Amino acid sequence: MTYDVLIVGAGHGGAQAAIALRAAKFAGSIALLGDEPELPYERPPLSKDYLAGDRPFERILIRPPGFWDERQVAMLAGRRVVSVDPVAHAVMTDDGTMIGYGRLVWATGGAPRRLRCAGGDLAGVHAVRTRADVDRMIAELPAVERVVVIGGGYIGLEAAAVLAKFGKHVTVLEALPRVLARVAGEPLSRFYEAEHRAHGVDVRLEVAVASIAGTDGRASGVVLADGTTISADMVVVGIGIVPAVQPLLDAGAAGGDGVDVDAQCRTSLPDVLAIGDCARHANAFADGARIRLESVQNANDQATVAAKTIAGMPADYHAVPWFWSNQYDLRLQTVGLSIGYDALVVRGQPDTRSFSVVYLRAGRVIALDCVNATKDYVQGRALVVAGAMPDVARLGDAAIPLKEVMA
Repeated sequence: MTYDVLIVGAGHGGAQAAIALRAAKFAGSIALLGDEPELPYERPPLSKDYLAGDRPFERILIRPPGFWDERQVAMLAGRRVVSVDPVAHAVMTDDGTMIGYGRLVWATGGAPRRLRCAGGDLAGVHAVRTRADVDRMIAELPAVERVVVIGGGYIGLEAAAVLAKFGKHVTVLEALPRVLARVAGEPLSRFYEAEHRAHGVDVRLEVAVASIAGTDGRASGVVLADGTTISADMVVVGIGIVPAVQPLLDAGAAGGDGVDVDAQCRTSLPDVLAIGDCARHANAFADGARIRLESVQNANDQATVAAKTIAGMPADYHAVPWFWSNQYDLRLQTVGLSIGYDALVVRGQPDTRSFSVVYLRAGRVIALDCVNATKDYVQGRALVVAGAMPDVARLGDAAIPLKEVMA
């Protein structure tokens, strides 16, 4: 079988690519190939609403089931591409099937980074990446009292918040001196550490995991490098992802930590595009550095650019990065990228649980983290886009709306 466009990866990026192609009046055949049995669904709610039981699976579907038939998008579910032949314009799946393509859109995202230590493969050790991952956690929770979360990034903290609300005794282990150290400034890190501790979570910093202890094939504790063992009925691992691009790299695509793409989302292979978490691109909001962005915003925006490229409509990827995280009753909204900031300003008082952290580089606003501060988020976007150089005293005065800071 051969399709005019074969989309590999049925997450946000892959689904949006198919949607955008039809919106661009692309009339050719489209297939969406994913390694999960489900129709495309939203990933962010997995560690939040879905784990908490607040949203059933049907409510996190990206589109209703009938949508894909109406748009004539073939769904090839439960398959994984193991090799790509760029000369023959074909891929091979794990069941030995060869599928031809006119254009290939690679939207595979990544796989959760696994623990390399002994015991990392025991039952009761979980990642939070797919519906199946979270369903396994949910099935085990009634028998779980103590949970250890390894990794103080957003996924780990979101899962910790939900599990704490369930009344579980939760311990978060972070190897660095603070949580969120790779993505946020110290004021935000210390705020979230305090919030989690106030909700009964034991947050431990600068700790290294030596192994996972087990009993009868199931995790029973986490052993630290100093010999301490923390009892656990469940271990949740949130230490990042490994971009799923090996078949492209094996086929000769340029890349490394992801696959390299240009402004039109094209890889170095003919007629092969890549989007989303796995696509390494030069980002204007990272001062032109080549990066991967693990966000729904990036996946959707790159998908739209890729669809326009295929449909012959000129388009370059240039989108303001944004991200959000829900923990307890806190809504964090981020705009821009704080990579390489050399100064930051806190607007408001963290102890009021409504404040913003503004990041600057060479005097220009490059990003904001806004906690329960939607006005700052909305108005701060314009400062990021403009690369504004505001007066720092005015910037830090929460009584002055950000839209007036440059006035």
